[in-house]
Amino acid sequence: MAGGKFYLTTAIDYANGDPHIGHAYEKIGADVIARYHRQCGDHVTFLTGLDEHGQKVAQAAAERGVSPQEFVDGIASRFDAMWKRLSISFDRFMRTTEAGHKRGVRALIKRIHDGNPDDFYEKSYEGWYCVGCELFKRDNEIVDGKCVLHPTRTLEWTTERNWFFRLTRYEGFLRRLFDERPDFLAPETRRNEILALLDQGLEDISVTRSRLSWAIPFPLQLSTGEEQGTWVWFDALPNYLTATGFPDPGYETRWPAQLHVIGKDITRLHCVIWPAMLQAAELPLPERVWAHGFVLLSGERFSKSSGVRLDLDEAIDRFGADAFRFFLLREVPFDTDGTFSYERFDDRYNSDLANSLGNLASRAISMVEKYCDAIVPAGAPGDLDRADAADLAEYHAAMDGPRGFLLHEGLKRVMACVSRGNEFIQSSQPWALAKNPDSRAQLEAVLAAIMRQLARHAIHLAPFMPTKAQELWVQLGGPGRVEDFHFANVAALDVTGWRVARGASLFPKPLAEAK
Repeated sequence: MAGGKFYLTTAIDYANGDPHIGHAYEKIGADVIARYHRQCGDHVTFLTGLDEHGQKVAQAAAERGVSPQEFVDGIASRFDAMWKRLSISFDRFMRTTEAGHKRGVRALIKRIHDGNPDDFYEKSYEGWYCVGCELFKRDNEIVDGKCVLHPTRTLEWTTERNWFFRLTRYEGFLRRLFDERPDFLAPETRRNEILALLDQGLEDISVTRSRLSWAIPFPLQLSTGEEQGTWVWFDALPNYLTATGFPDPGYETRWPAQLHVIGKDITRLHCVIWPAMLQAAELPLPERVWAHGFVLLSGERFSKSSGVRLDLDEAIDRFGADAFRFFLLREVPFDTDGTFSYERFDDRYNSDLANSLGNLASRAISMVEKYCDAIVPAGAPGDLDRADAADLAEYHAAMDGPRGFLLHEGLKRVMACVSRGNEFIQSSQPWALAKNPDSRAQLEAVLAAIMRQLARHAIHLAPFMPTKAQELWVQLGGPGRVEDFHFANVAALDVTGWRVARGASLFPKPLAEAK
């Protein structure tokens, strides 16, 4: 329902390296969802941030000869700069080294312990530990002695006495959750994976680590008096809650989240461990979790540890931040894996943006300047408007949530409208109508129709390309900021009297091709 609270989060990225294309894909997708809901009239809070504790961070800092805090401060500044470059419109950038977060994590653990003291118990444990995942690995997660997600890292056989969380106690609760709320986790493939995991049976999990100083101190001491560090995921997952101000009064108005956007590799943590933690603390669960796939290069996942990488700044520099945002979500489905290549980026930029959308805008605005003294004429809605309305209904069906968050399908529908606009100009031939004074009314109707359509393009592309959509809106003579235009007002959109002003090319072609 428009006008409601919409609290949206992404996974907080691990602070052991610079932002990469996988991080960018998730943040851009979540940003599109956030911007879409703002244009629906919802009161959006968009959270992202960094997970700054753990063994990987401590090791990376030691390798560079700096303190962990100094190391993560530098990482945080680079992530923040990248998200600003990509126009990620977050409302809150969470860092797990913040004092408020540390206090909130300890309060959550204490709340669980006070309500259900048996949920935490001591146990000696040994097993293969992946520093890359910050997880003990099951046998089916190990191939040739390596973690399947971090095949270049050496697993560490670890033996220590820790605090454990009694996850097995919540197996029945989790089964009921997935039975009663089938849309809690989507897409369905990800839901089925978690159901299969539950069928295998859960194990209690170690939630502290000895000999780990770069961590939030666990608020319970072992029977030996030893104080241990909180396992990094038991620290990271609560960021969605602590960002609301928990445990201070008033957090209840902001929690629960309406949507967690995460990668498909961390569904176990977000859809098994996190719900169990919240249930143990007698707190509401998030409404939904959307698990996107991976961006691949030549069939392999981009990964620092595996050496499959791409220079993010170089990719953005190619055609600009908005074109990069457009390409990622046009080419890589937001419900499964997809492939990045510079060849496809070039093709999409030229065909979709420069030749189709950019050319349509340039031609139409030029004709209004030439034939109507730059003032958009009046004209009643017609066949073009009605045909577009059907595509735009599908745009919303792909974007608003009940079917999931199929952002690539939303873009596909807008680009169908752009193609229709180019076909409309070709078939209407306004340049020919302008030569005959008796065709003046028809000419004005054609130009009014195409200008209405261009305004709709700007409105519906604003979540995807906020800067270019605003540039188009300004050239059309639209009032204010296009991102403030609510979708509910599109049907009544009237562009009559707008003063157009053709500016620089929205999507200039590369110099080699432009010659």
